[in-house]
Amino acid sequence: MSTSKKQKIKIIPLGGLHEIGKNMTVIESSDDILVIDCGLTFPEEEMLGIDVVIPDITYLEKNKEKIRAIILTHGHEDHIGALPYVLERLKVPVYGTKLTLGLVKNKLSEFNMEEICPMNIISAGQTEKFGGFEVEFIRTSHSIADSVALAIFTDLGVIVHTSDFKVDFTPIDREIINLHRFAELGQKGVLMLLADSTNVERPGYTMSEKTVGDTFDDIFAGTRNRIIVATFASNVHRIQQIINSAHKFGRKVAVCGRSMVNVVSVASDLGYLDIPEGLLVDIEDIGRYGDHELTILTTGSQGEPMSALTRMANSDHRNVEILPGDLVIISASAIPGNEKLISRVINRLFAKGANVIYEDLADVHVSGHACQEELKLIHSLVRPKFFMPVHGEYRHLERHARLAKSLGMSSNNIIVAEIGNVIELTNDTAKITGNVTAGKVLVDGLGVGDVGNVVLRDRQHLAQDGLMVVVVTISKEVGSIIAGPDIISRGFVYVRESEDLMEQARLVVRDALQRCEEKQITEWATLKSSIRDSLRAFLYEKTKRKPMILPIIMEI
Repeated sequence: MSTSKKQKIKIIPLGGLHEIGKNMTVIESSDDILVIDCGLTFPEEEMLGIDVVIPDITYLEKNKEKIRAIILTHGHEDHIGALPYVLERLKVPVYGTKLTLGLVKNKLSEFNMEEICPMNIISAGQTEKFGGFEVEFIRTSHSIADSVALAIFTDLGVIVHTSDFKVDFTPIDREIINLHRFAELGQKGVLMLLADSTNVERPGYTMSEKTVGDTFDDIFAGTRNRIIVATFASNVHRIQQIINSAHKFGRKVAVCGRSMVNVVSVASDLGYLDIPEGLLVDIEDIGRYGDHELTILTTGSQGEPMSALTRMANSDHRNVEILPGDLVIISASAIPGNEKLISRVINRLFAKGANVIYEDLADVHVSGHACQEELKLIHSLVRPKFFMPVHGEYRHLERHARLAKSLGMSSNNIIVAEIGNVIELTNDTAKITGNVTAGKVLVDGLGVGDVGNVVLRDRQHLAQDGLMVVVVTISKEVGSIIAGPDIISRGFVYVRESEDLMEQARLVVRDALQRCEEKQITEWATLKSSIRDSLRAFLYEKTKRKPMILPIIMEI
């Protein structure tokens, strides 16, 4: 490709920086846009009632005529989960590996969107042209099969995006990361590297997935009770090892949890899971087998309130009741913010007499992300002119920048960006030149983006201090009180136990309305404001609490 010093390439992260999840990166030339990944993240504790959080795609909607494709690096929710919401607005072709698109199609079917846009299967080692870009897909290792890194060939040079990866020399599918190709690209010259920062704080190397299989074998060999294993549904390699150990020690496997059932079905249909014939049994038939003959594979490794494992721990599952002596293996690490949920489930399982094994007690989980030495290896092979750490909170990005400096890169060539930043690349420079609209779009049920800061603030207010509804009927002509005021309390005080307080509150409201009547004030807005102000001051003086106050005025 010819190079031009006038040519500029823009890199615009719309998610995945200063946060874990919601990964989405835009690569833009003067004529073309590529979108890399389309992920979601789960709500923070203060996002009451929110189901998921997706990227703000306002910029993409304004420039959708330039978008050539959405390219997916692998099938994790933080990389594909926002597709049903984004494709509804953009309707552009999607490219990904066979398993990735298999999971995408399964997800889209839940939204009745199977035919919404073209799905194009690619393979590691393949190169595709997208307008003025060429993209090569490079095999990597991760905690899901069929993951790829990207080499994006532009008029200025090559941009390498590792996406999520680790260096595993004994992967379950025997598909070893293509380090040779990273080295070849480095020898020819790489303009910019975007690299996963999730595990940059951890020294050394990430353990091979194979070590988990060895641990499973040891546990299964020494257990005669029923074994229940909770893990991420998308971790196909982990699921395969659970199946291998169950088969080796003569156990049937029952799959539990909607997402787990879906992934096992898709992965086995596409050939990514090798399940011996007759090994799987229906969850409703587990009563036919002895404890020593049964393994239950389930969702709920993050303590999600509606997950199968949590419902088992709460005695709320239709088919599975935790019994004394059951062995529960939680084969996952806690996503930041989920520690309390997981701890609560573990405590309830112990209270029911189960034995619980989790990451702190045995090697039942390994990460899918590269630690420091693996990151150093990729940097040393790729040898980029410029570097931008991605996929991590601010501390991860900053630590990754320091790691790059320790390998000899100039701090002037390292960009620690935020979502919405526009990073402009030329032959000789990489710098932040502006910002686009970016941030979080909250999904609540069927509503996408209709819950904002004001609604969340109201929900938090209600959750913290409760609600008082004041109902009063006044004369339309003179503004005098005809009936009421009646006060309804929800989440503030229990009325029967606080009758004196409620009676005093009624008097406060009545006095406020009488003052308005004396001043001949009849506008509803002023009347409601007077009720709120008077009642709020009274309640705070008496209780030091500030419930939401909702006046309702009826005229006769």
